[in-house]
Amino acid sequence: MKKYKFAIEIGGAYTKIYVKDFGIVLCEPTLVAVEANANGYEIVGLGQEAKSLIGKTSENVEIFSPIINGQVSNYEYLKELLNYFFDKIETKRKRENIVALVNCAIENNDKTILKNLLNEIGFREVALVPTVICSCIGAGKNISSTKTNMVVNIGGANTDIAVINMNAIVKGATLGLGGKAVDVAITNSIAYNHGIVLGVGISENLKVEIGSLYANDTLNMEVTGIDVENKMPRSYIITSNDLLPILEPFYDEIVRSADVTITSLPPEISTDIINNGVVFVGGMSNINGLDNYLKRNFAYPFKIIPDAENVSILGAGKLLDDPELLNKIIENF
Repeated sequence: MKKYKFAIEIGGAYTKIYVKDFGIVLCEPTLVAVEANANGYEIVGLGQEAKSLIGKTSENVEIFSPIINGQVSNYEYLKELLNYFFDKIETKRKRENIVALVNCAIENNDKTILKNLLNEIGFREVALVPTVICSCIGAGKNISSTKTNMVVNIGGANTDIAVINMNAIVKGATLGLGGKAVDVAITNSIAYNHGIVLGVGISENLKVEIGSLYANDTLNMEVTGIDVENKMPRSYIITSNDLLPILEPFYDEIVRSADVTITSLPPEISTDIINNGVVFVGGMSNINGLDNYLKRNFAYPFKIIPDAENVSILGAGKLLDDPELLNKIIENF
């Protein structure tokens, strides 16, 4: 029975690495910064360093994620980024076997690409495990039971909705809805409604600091951007109510998809979900007012898991300590 030391979650927003007996040892943006020159492109920043360059560089510098919606969009740059991350955390630990978290709708071709990439940076054995299964484990659910569990993982790049029973996904879907899409929508909305162009990093801060699903929330934050008309810096106070028309449709679509998933299930399975409740995890489950919103708009019992953004990688960490369960999950995926 193979044993694994590492687990990695390569998200569209952040990459997290868990090492057996050490816990989470890295959490950095999944970003690469490259600069165009006479010889092509040169890497000028990786991870957190790349993020720190957003809005502070010349037009020749491009900052991007080499993985989009769970698919490797730039193989060589992702390989450079992962090598950088593992070089950063490793001392004497060898790159042997690794568990990689993936979305539940990943195609076989994308599985092969990710496995090959991790092989190329030194890992002999690569096990792919659905993020949602790790989410369930991290949330303390018994995935080996005949009783069905349901999880909604609202991440940075996409949202996974899955029904899990006996170590396998009974029904699953991946939506192209995540926190990064909200950041872009905030940037576009403020430019259109208030005449100020903000950097995506500032929009992310707005979402985290004052984003709220309460209609009467009074949170606010002063930001500085570029005036659309005169191209000069201008400050403006953004309120939670400015963000509400952006956030509500985002969660409306997720709730609609979760509801469709449940109503399409046999009565025996949907009864289990009603009894066990639906688990909400992922960074976008931290938004202020989500509990109240779900009580008003979601017809089923639910629980928002504390430390929602780390639940999946912590669940993967538990799998590293349980090789028997891990191998059952691998066989079923």
